[in-house]
Amino acid sequence: MSSIDVTHPSEMTAKVKSSKLSLLPLVALVIGAMIGGGVFNLPSDMSAHASPGAIIIGWLITGIGMLMLAFVYQGLAVRKPELNSGPYAYARAGFGPYIGFQSAVGYRISAWLGNVSYAVAIFGSVAFFVPVFGKGNNLQSVVGASIALWLTHALVLKGAKQAAFVNIVTTVAKIVPLVVFALVAIFAFNYHKFTLTFWGAAGGDSGLGDIVEQVKSTMLVTLWVFIGIEGASVYSSYAAKRSDVGRATVIGFVGALTIYVLVSLLSTGILMQKELAGLAVPSMAGVLESVMGKWGAALISLGLVISVGGAFLSWTMLCAEIPYAAAKDGNFSRWFSVQNAAGSPVNSLWVTNGLVQLFLILTLFASSTYQFLYSIASVAILPPYVFSGAYALKLALSGETYESGSGRNRDILIGALATVYGVWLCYAAGVRYLLLATILFAPATVIFIVARRERGERPFGSAEFVIALVLAAAAVFAVYQLLTGGITV
Repeated sequence: MSSIDVTHPSEMTAKVKSSKLSLLPLVALVIGAMIGGGVFNLPSDMSAHASPGAIIIGWLITGIGMLMLAFVYQGLAVRKPELNSGPYAYARAGFGPYIGFQSAVGYRISAWLGNVSYAVAIFGSVAFFVPVFGKGNNLQSVVGASIALWLTHALVLKGAKQAAFVNIVTTVAKIVPLVVFALVAIFAFNYHKFTLTFWGAAGGDSGLGDIVEQVKSTMLVTLWVFIGIEGASVYSSYAAKRSDVGRATVIGFVGALTIYVLVSLLSTGILMQKELAGLAVPSMAGVLESVMGKWGAALISLGLVISVGGAFLSWTMLCAEIPYAAAKDGNFSRWFSVQNAAGSPVNSLWVTNGLVQLFLILTLFASSTYQFLYSIASVAILPPYVFSGAYALKLALSGETYESGSGRNRDILIGALATVYGVWLCYAAGVRYLLLATILFAPATVIFIVARRERGERPFGSAEFVIALVLAAAAVFAVYQLLTGGITV
């Protein structure tokens, strides 16, 4: 591990300027973070419990909600240029150090456990070509994933600009098979199949439930594929132009939404709902195989490897950046603020990838434990989204940064919709998983207390102390429920 960088200020300034990211790498970071392995299984995930009509409504709701969140990050990037590191910085500025800290914790939990799943998914897909890798969690896969992990680690250590360039390449490469799929699907699309069961099977015996239940079943699927929309804002301190952060977020959102809608809807015009629901992972391969044969499935499997590899790189960068930014603000230990000569948050990166390595090994011996923790981590990123929307709403309501009320009413609406959407998603995720997540959030409070005392600052205000107590009580209750069988996973 590195010692604290003592580069001369003038040299450091030159390095910072040379490492600034333009619009293209910022867009690639957003798309690279969002488009991972989830898109390749959208045909079956979306059709498992929903008809084409319900899928359209589901995308409409998610599209509006996520667009509001994209506008939130776009607006905050311009109105609060001094705030970097996205959801963490906005939660801290709007609701205090402890809320900001817990937002950083949630973001980081989601990111590094997500990377464990990405590593497993990569070698599960490679198994299409080299069967020895099995389902991606045997010894050969873990060894291969570990090598990939530390190669990625070495790349990120070279600095943001070098890693961002590789991310551009992988982002372009991952989009190619998705575009091929969309073009083939357009020509193979059967309108009769698409409309035959538009609201469910003919005669009402589809077993999908009413339209409300169908739409509800799509919500978490659509959310997961959009996680990463905040990617550019997390790396905002590296942006050459502050306005590019907002542009990259919106461009990335529109690009990803277009791909997601095409993949999920065009598939319903090629195979029937029950056929789609029964496809193996990645279901895009099964859809394309039905049209083009085995090599179509091979193309999608290769695309999945590249896509997940790119997402792995994006999330490695994002996951290391959050603790580094929090450490600079005094919410994490100073140790996390150490940079190497290339400007990479070296200690934060070592801890992040060390945790990924640990859980890769655990998948060999306790896959159920991994699945349990990943289920909790999948909701951990939701609070940071809620606080981002709430902070934008707070600014608009107070009039701070607004002159003569310019755009204020519009931003009140955007902030309110983004906040309501975030709260609703927390509800949709389920109280059970939110409660289980407190088992990871509550102990992290110790890190916060140590970091604040390290700087000679009082750990909590009165309101924050109450929040910490409630969080601790929820964690104790969750553990009790687990031990007594009141909560199962």
